[in-house]
Amino acid sequence: VQLQASGGGLVQAGGSLTLSCAASGRDTSYYNMGWYRTPQGKKRELVATITGDGKINYADGVKGRFTISRDNAKNTLYLQMNRLEPEDTATYYCNAWYTFYNHWGQGTLVTVSS
Repeated sequence: VQLQASGGGLVQAGGSLTLSCAASGRDTSYYNMGWYRTPQGKKRELVATITGDGKINYADGVKGRFTISRDNAKNTLYLQMNRLEPEDTATYYCNAWYTFYNHWGQGTLVTVSS
């Protein structure tokens, strides 16, 4: 599975961005998928996950502001990010995993200015 993330950029605090992660090489509809982020100088952290059967989990810091979704027909994962804060500045990565398969996309940088 190859994962291609896009949609990052520079946005002012309070603004919105939508990240996309297009999967190719295999049908990922039954994969669990997620978004993680790495703030500069910090460890990678969970943002949100969605299982193959649609169960969703969010990190506490993004609940109510971010929405994860997937379009299995397009083999694409999304992250709608609203009310962005400077603390959300990070490189965002998409992940797809199933049994012992674990795939990461390249990161997309999100910068939130105050």
